[in-house]
Amino acid sequence: MVFVAGTPAHHCLIPDVNLTVDWYRAVIPIEVVDGKQESSRCSRYRLDVVRNLSAQGFLPGRDVNLTDLEQESCVDGFSYSKDIYQSTLVSEFDLVCSEQWKKPFTSTVLFLGVLTGSLFSGPISDRFVPESPRWLLSQGRADEAEAILAAKKNKVIAPQPIFAGVHFQDDKAPSREHYNVFTLVRNAGVLNTTLILYLLWFTMSTGYAGLSLNTSQLHTDPYISCFISAAVEVPAFVTSWLALQYLPRRLAVMCILVLGGASLYGIQLVPQDLSGLSNALEMVGKFGFTTGTSLMFVYTAELYPTALRNMATGTCMAVSRVGTCIAPFILELSVYSKNLPQIVLGTLAFLSIFATIFLPESFGHPLPQTIQQMQRRERIKCPCMKRKANSKSVVMIESQL
Repeated sequence: MVFVAGTPAHHCLIPDVNLTVDWYRAVIPIEVVDGKQESSRCSRYRLDVVRNLSAQGFLPGRDVNLTDLEQESCVDGFSYSKDIYQSTLVSEFDLVCSEQWKKPFTSTVLFLGVLTGSLFSGPISDRFVPESPRWLLSQGRADEAEAILAAKKNKVIAPQPIFAGVHFQDDKAPSREHYNVFTLVRNAGVLNTTLILYLLWFTMSTGYAGLSLNTSQLHTDPYISCFISAAVEVPAFVTSWLALQYLPRRLAVMCILVLGGASLYGIQLVPQDLSGLSNALEMVGKFGFTTGTSLMFVYTAELYPTALRNMATGTCMAVSRVGTCIAPFILELSVYSKNLPQIVLGTLAFLSIFATIFLPESFGHPLPQTIQQMQRRERIKCPCMKRKANSKSVVMIESQL
């Protein structure tokens, strides 16, 4: 999207009319953007007025005060620079300046988001991934679990049978409970964990996608910008691996969210003439969101029992796709304030930090096998809730006395 939907430098198209050289250069107004003077991208002086002034021999800036001239929109189309791109979606469909560009751009973004989700989470990929032996064993399908563990395709000889000492539920016993997506919201404890994880996944994906799509703003050459943005992900993945090895999950997630949110907020304090520092802080933010995205896959899987693990991870990924689709529109907030997208992403990060406090810790603990084991995991509770519970117990004791 950085290249396909890139916006080349542009201004209103000046048709082939009889204008002097001075008026041809002056027909595009000069505007102040972020403290710098540049040619207007979306307006021009009224062409019929300019043509009459040019025919009468008046000179712009000397005989005519340009600020007094009436302006008009780019009714004849746009002229795009080809210094970097020969053609993009923006230049092909004139997706600039007008309200009309929003509809096709929205459709494009949503289509790409849905396509990405279907490619990486649908049966295009599932058929090549073996089922979890733990889940197969819990369903009594020992033969299939043994086939996966024995790696028969690799000609590995394993002791037979592998699960000789495992006792399965017989046919006369009550049927096993079947879990579905509603199980995630049916139980209060599971629901709280699920909602917090949804917020974390949404924050991580929105931050990662937003900063990735904003890559072209890092450098005048978008190819160098893309290289810088991609290079940041290498240490991020290494950091996530080290964090998974040595740090508690909750602490690791909170630290990277603090890093990402603080760096994005810090951009507001950087003077305009230090654009390099602003870009560096933005890349620190992307480092944090990239690291956090990698951590969330493992952390989510460790919180749920076997029967809910794949389902919970799948729904979290679906929520993250929503964040990916919303990210381009967050970037459009820069129309109102240059750093408003960074403020929004940083705010999401700090909200997620507070929510992470109430997640259970999974580092160094065995994976839960049942929903009951998942609920028994230690978590931090709100002090106000604890005082409320204590007050209730006191009232009950006094009433009994």
